Amino acid sequence: MNNLSLRIITSLILLFILSISLLINKYIWLFGLIICSLVLFIEFNNLIKKIWKKKKSTLASANIFSLLFLIILIFVGYEIYSKSLISLLFIIFICIFSDTGGYLVGNLIGGRKLTKISPKKTISGSIGSFIFSLIPILIFWIYFNNTQDWNFGIDSYFKLIPVCLFLCLICQLGDLFISYFKRKANVNDTGTILPGHGGLLDRIDGVIFVLPAAYIIDKIFF
Repeated sequence: MNNLSLRIITSLILLFILSISLLINKYIWLFGLIICSLVLFIEFNNLIKKIWKKKKSTLASANIFSLLFLIILIFVGYEIYSKSLISLLFIIFICIFSDTGGYLVGNLIGGRKLTKISPKKTISGSIGSFIFSLIPILIFWIYFNNTQDWNFGIDSYFKLIPVCLFLCLICQLGDLFISYFKRKANVNDTGTILPGHGGLLDRIDGVIFVLPAAYIIDKIFF
């Protein structure tokens, strides 16, 4: 319960900071993206040092790859905001509800483990993530149906279902990708900056993969 309380308090603080960054203007959002990327780079560097501390060439290659990826992340995060704040909020909501569903359902139901890469993750938790990832569609439909701020037909909302499920899958795979490195490094968390969560990479390991995926989907299909 103590850990859950810490997770909730930290999550509320993060949501407050995120809200401020999003609501002021795109330049504050860009600044936040840059700061987050620096923290992510440091945490990932510390992680892979434990894995390849004697393989300097491999370590350097991994750092170059992560740096390039984070530059792309900053670019797509800024571009999505510039095009549509609503779209960015929708993507973030998918990730938040996906993580929440995985955590709640996984802990309440438990059951068979999903993979050896991350022993705490269960099949029930994964299913919960997929189900919860659809909640943003309902939230946005209720809000915009009542306010009429957005001319968006109900058929368009149904078309968002496969998008939500696909981004939820990316979110879960991103989580497992970072979990793989943590397992190789024999650590539970990538850092200690967020009480109850660990490092920033532990908290947004899915989001950093979802944003580029959402950007590509938008370019191809919308």
